Amino acid sequence: MRQLAHMLDTRQATSREIVTRYLEQIAQQEPQLNAFITVDEDGALLQAEEADRRRAEGRALSPWDGIPIAVKDNISTAGLKTTCASRFLENYRPLFDATVVDNLRQAGLPIIGKTNLDEFAMGSSTEYSAYGVTRNPHDLSRVSGGSSGGSAAAVAAGEAPWALGTDTGGSIRQPASFCGVVGLKPTYGAVSRYGVVALAPSLDQVGPVATTVEDTAILFSLIAGPDRRDASSSEARPFQVPRWDEQFVTGLKIGVPEEFFGEGLDQEVEQAVRKCLAELESRGAVLVPISLATNEYAIDTYLTLVTAEASSCLARYDGVRYGTRVAAADSNTMFSKSRAAGFGSEVKRRIMLGTYVLSASHYEAYYEQAQKVRTLIKRDVLASFEEVDVVITPTTPTPAFRIGAKRNPLEMYLSDLFTAMANLSGIPAISVPCGKDSKGLPLGIQIMASHFQEELLFKVAYMVERGCL
Repeated sequence: MRQLAHMLDTRQATSREIVTRYLEQIAQQEPQLNAFITVDEDGALLQAEEADRRRAEGRALSPWDGIPIAVKDNISTAGLKTTCASRFLENYRPLFDATVVDNLRQAGLPIIGKTNLDEFAMGSSTEYSAYGVTRNPHDLSRVSGGSSGGSAAAVAAGEAPWALGTDTGGSIRQPASFCGVVGLKPTYGAVSRYGVVALAPSLDQVGPVATTVEDTAILFSLIAGPDRRDASSSEARPFQVPRWDEQFVTGLKIGVPEEFFGEGLDQEVEQAVRKCLAELESRGAVLVPISLATNEYAIDTYLTLVTAEASSCLARYDGVRYGTRVAAADSNTMFSKSRAAGFGSEVKRRIMLGTYVLSASHYEAYYEQAQKVRTLIKRDVLASFEEVDVVITPTTPTPAFRIGAKRNPLEMYLSDLFTAMANLSGIPAISVPCGKDSKGLPLGIQIMASHFQEELLFKVAYMVERGCL
């Protein structure tokens, strides 16, 4: 990103020229890739021209003024369609920007378009989008991951230099791993959720996707910070991009939970992650075997909570105020027909599951119990950071799988096996590329740290990037 900023500073290129180049990439690759739901060519070029005028007058909004960005299509953008990859909202145009989008505009970043996702962010492959699957740029027969598959694929394919995604159980890190890019799930509350269409408010978090650790840190610095419009927002200070010091790794304690290296883990994924761990150890880090045994319950706990919250959040989509409406003789029939026509199969499945666990006869056995287990998981995770500085695991059990390979929903849910724990405990976690398998598919390594330790995460991620690629 610094190279693009330098080109803009020295007049080697204009923002309009840079945006045009990315629009050409999109036009060339989108018929096969399908990473975008909406491409705002006219709007992006207009924003680029405004950025060029500001730079010519010596009043650039930031060093990154004029560098375009893609935004996941469940993040509100004023006047630009925000569909959540659902037919229910196919014509919805918000009247306001999400806080993170407002932050991007204040930094001068032209929004080039809205990226594809699993409908309402419910999925791990972007196969559940009402607008078609996003394909993996490294192998078009494979998924890009989900739910932020469009953001990861767009960055990996060079359709955008960076992008925003959302992460509820791994939805930034898993597609980042599958597509060979960097993706961060920040600490819960570090980035405002105002204007983000909710899936599960106690788990959702907005985060950056980029090709390098430094670019990811830069984008995080633009969106992090408190927001009075988000009740869950933290009062933590805005983030500053760290100085990269390769010596800091000496004496760094890295927790290695063996539960993440057992049955179900692809052999090549394990080899790549352990190779990176060995490289960090050779540079002075100390590998500490630890136990995170409660991860055994993370997926069940996550699915119980996420379906319950999704059922509640999606109750507002009834065909009355906005979205799809199917005419009927009475209001109850209209509600039913509108929701049946507007929602896809996975959304309907999760609404039904969530309604079930929240019902009076099952609330205590399922939802309340899941909240108790979540507390135990959080305690387990935070206790590990009393022994170590960071925890390193594989991001996903396997490389990107083939489109259509996981017809059983339970198999799909297991894609979040290694990532859901960070959401349940609210800690930050980042996925960094750590090589490729024998088929040329990208592999990812996950680094987790305690609350608001993003600077430490980025420093370790930078070392992984330098030593494992």
